[in-house]
Amino acid sequence: MEKKAKIFIAGHTGMVGSAIYRKLIKEGYSNFLLKSVEDIDLRNQQSVNDFFLKDKPEYVILAAAKVGGIFANNTAKAEFLYDNLMIEANIIHASYLNKVKKLLFLGSSCIYPKLALQPLKEEDLLTGSLEPTNDAYALAKIAGIKLCENYKLQYGCNFISCMPTNLYGSNDNYDLKNSHVLPALLRKFHEAKINNSSSVEIWGTGTPLREFLHVNDLADACYFLMQHYDEPSTINVGSGEEISIRELATLIKNIVGYSGEFAFNTDKPDGTPRKLLDVSKLHTLGWKHSISLEQGISEVYKGKFLEVK
Repeated sequence: MEKKAKIFIAGHTGMVGSAIYRKLIKEGYSNFLLKSVEDIDLRNQQSVNDFFLKDKPEYVILAAAKVGGIFANNTAKAEFLYDNLMIEANIIHASYLNKVKKLLFLGSSCIYPKLALQPLKEEDLLTGSLEPTNDAYALAKIAGIKLCENYKLQYGCNFISCMPTNLYGSNDNYDLKNSHVLPALLRKFHEAKINNSSSVEIWGTGTPLREFLHVNDLADACYFLMQHYDEPSTINVGSGEEISIRELATLIKNIVGYSGEFAFNTDKPDGTPRKLLDVSKLHTLGWKHSISLEQGISEVYKGKFLEVK
């Protein structure tokens, strides 16, 4: 990407988009097209088309999405499917019409079948049934991947996609009704410590295995892919390391300094039993993550809950 090129980061205020924005500023980019939800409704085709015609972005990073944890994904399926389908279809098609030089679409590791062999390879896509609690969100993300793939194959557009693993970091969502597991546990343990609670409830059995990546590492990977990756097929982005929910809870408990117990509510869903990405393709290209899980969680906790006022 040329330093003076017009760059549209869809979703620049979210966790992923803001991390990519910070990364590009650090790398010397300054010509950003930043639009708030008041400026443009990404679900509205006319609104998106008008923006592209007027501002003519040269590069697009599609990080905008409706996201949430198990509860949100499982109780607002139509919303998750509709909103995400409209956002990605409108932006990808407008990018084609307006001859965008390159577009990066960010998917999610939940696109892979629930019981696929581990670690999850890019070619495992569409080889089995999805996890029912987030199938609507996953289907929307699969559609985005296929849009990029087929606009590239049919029209020659340089549209690529990447599949991040579970993310955490600055600007994360800590609302217990719709947050993901790591920020939810951080909040629960912090509040339990402050309130001197004797125990913390954790959903499920604690046995599922999860992989986590700091959002700053993802931003670094996205920048790397914009420079070095042009294939139609998607590419996984993760740490290649996994941890059980029980082990994650123990790690967070120690970082927070909480001295009570935690109790697993087995009436709540576990979700997918294991979800580890095969990141060998990305490693072969020359990129690896640099922030360890303990280091990343410690920095996030200090920044979010222990800020010096």
